[in-house]
Amino acid sequence: MAPKGHTNNPHGRPKGTPNKVTQDLKTWVYQLLSKNRKLIEQDMNGMEPHQRSALFEKLLAYAIPKLQRVEAEATIDFNTLSNEQLNQLITELTKHTENEQIEQNGNSAD
Repeated sequence: MAPKGHTNNPHGRPKGTPNKVTQDLKTWVYQLLSKNRKLIEQDMNGMEPHQRSALFEKLLAYAIPKLQRVEAEATIDFNTLSNEQLNQLITELTKHTENEQIEQNGNSAD
């Protein structure tokens, strides 16, 4: 068995290229929706607002890629910062902390 990230087939599908079945299905769905756009819009207009919103939200998941959470670590050498930069950092951290406290107090009141 080949190690992760490698293949024994040097002429295999390039990384990031969807497989044929996936591509064919996406093409079919796109064509189906395109050909029936007016009917779908009429059906959506006949829905209750909350139903229409729910359907729209579900459809968006197929049109817009989902954002992935990204975490980053940073090390700050405070000795290299000017007094102005340190003051700005303190101000931003204070605002952030105050906003978190307001959100927590607002959520606990519910």
